[in-house]
Amino acid sequence: MPANDLRRPTVLRAGTVLTMDSGRTVLEGHDVLVVDGRIAAIGVDLAVPDGTDEIDARGGIVMPGMVDTHRHMWQTTTRGYGADWTLTQYFVWYYLNWGTKFRPEDIHAGNLLGALEALDAGVTTCVDWSHGLQTIDHADAAVDALASVPGKFLLAYGNIQDAPANWTGTPEFRKFFDRRSGDLEGFQIAFDVTGDPSFPEQPAFEVARELDLAVTTHAGVWGATGDDAVRLIHEHGYGEARTVYVHASTLSADSYARIAATGGSVSVSTESEQSAGQGYPATAALRAHGIPVSLSLDSCVLCSGDLFSAMRSTLGAARAYEHQEAHARGETVTHTSLHADQVVEWATRGGARALGRDSEIGSVQVGKKADLVLVRNDDSPVMTPLLNPHGHVVLHAQRADVDTVLVDGRIVKRAGHLIGVDLAGARRAVETTVDYLRAELGEHAWREGMNPEIPETKVLDNPYTYTDYRSAATHSDPMAKR
Repeated sequence: MPANDLRRPTVLRAGTVLTMDSGRTVLEGHDVLVVDGRIAAIGVDLAVPDGTDEIDARGGIVMPGMVDTHRHMWQTTTRGYGADWTLTQYFVWYYLNWGTKFRPEDIHAGNLLGALEALDAGVTTCVDWSHGLQTIDHADAAVDALASVPGKFLLAYGNIQDAPANWTGTPEFRKFFDRRSGDLEGFQIAFDVTGDPSFPEQPAFEVARELDLAVTTHAGVWGATGDDAVRLIHEHGYGEARTVYVHASTLSADSYARIAATGGSVSVSTESEQSAGQGYPATAALRAHGIPVSLSLDSCVLCSGDLFSAMRSTLGAARAYEHQEAHARGETVTHTSLHADQVVEWATRGGARALGRDSEIGSVQVGKKADLVLVRNDDSPVMTPLLNPHGHVVLHAQRADVDTVLVDGRIVKRAGHLIGVDLAGARRAVETTVDYLRAELGEHAWREGMNPEIPETKVLDNPYTYTDYRSAATHSDPMAKR
C-alpha cells in the first residue's frame, strides 16, 4: 500500500464527480488532484506532479466528505441496545437511570468507536453531541478519543444530569476550552431549553457568548421541548446564524419563522424521529420557511450509524408526507418536489454551512480542503449502471461501498479499509464497558432494559431531572400522567 503522506499529491482518476457546488454540477470522467491537503485541480486527464499517488475512480463516485451535525458518540458502546425503544424509554434509560453509570473511560470507548464508525462510512466531519459529560474528566476523555482518530470532530459539550447554568458556570468549564483548544476541529455547547418562563438556561447562553461558541439544542421534540423554548431563545436575543436546532419536528409556524429570521439551521435525524417519536421529520416545513437543513444520525443505540441511511430515510419520509398530504386533499402528486441531489447537499454542504465551514469543506471545488469520498465497489453488482449519480448515492450506496476517504488530503481509508487505526483496541475498550455496565445493572436489569415494561401508572418523570418545571402543554406530554 502506498505511503500515506500528506505531502504527497494524490489524484483520483476518471470518476463521476459530484461537486455539490451551487449548481450541484456533475462531472463525468473527471480527475481530482489533491496537493498539500487541498483540491488543486479538477479536469480530464490532468497532468500531475511526479510521485503523485494515483487512485482509480473509474466506475465510482467522487463526492465531498459528509458532515454529521448531531451524533451522541458516547452511546456507541450500547449500539443497537435500544432498537425497540421509544423516546420515553431512551430518556428513562440514559437520563433517569443508567446514564450516571458511565465513567470517563466509557465515554472514551464510545467516542473512539463512534469516530471510527463515522470515518469508515465517509463522514469526514462530525459533531459529537456529548451530553454525557458529568465531569471535566469525562470531557477530557471524550476529546482524547476524538483527537486520536484522523477525522474532523467538533465536541458539543453537554451534561444531561445537571442544569446548564450550573455546569457551564464553573471555572473548570471555562478552563477546559483553553486547555483543549486546537485539539479538535472545534467546540460547541449543547443543552436544551425547557420552556420555563424564567428562562433558567440564560446564564448558559451568556457563557457560550463569552467563549464565542455556538449553541446546539434539541428543539421541537414531542413532550420535551417546544415552541416556548424557541420563543425564549429568540426574544432574549440568543438565536444566531450558527445556532443549530436539532429535530425541530413539532414546532409551530411561529417558531420556524423565528429560526428563519435569525438564520439558524436545523439538524434533521429522520431515522430517530420516525422510530423514537420526536415528531415527523420537518423537512417540508423547513423548506417552506427557507431554513437551512443538515442531516445527522442521533444515536446508534436506536438507529443506524451512516449518513447513506439518513439520506435514504429522509428522502422517503419527505415524499411519503407529500403524497399523504395530497391524498388527503383528493389530489395526486405527479412530480416530487424534493430530489435526491438536494438530500445529498444536506449531507455535505448543508452540514458544512451549519457549522460555518462551507468556505472550506462540503463541496469538491478547487481551493477547498480535500475532504473526499470515493464510492466504488467492484465486488458489488449495485454500482452498475451508474445513471443518476445523486440518486445512486441516496438510494443504493452504503458504507461497504466507501472505498476511499481523504481528510485534508490525507488518505484515511483505502480499498475499503481504514488506515493507521487500532480497530481491535477500540473493540476491546467497548467490550470492557459493556461488561462493566452489565455487572453494574445486573443481568436481569440489563436484559429488561432492552424492552422495558410500561409502568401500570404510566407516570414517567420529566427527563430534565434538574427542573420540576411543567409547561401549560403538559396535558399533551407523553411523559406525563395520562
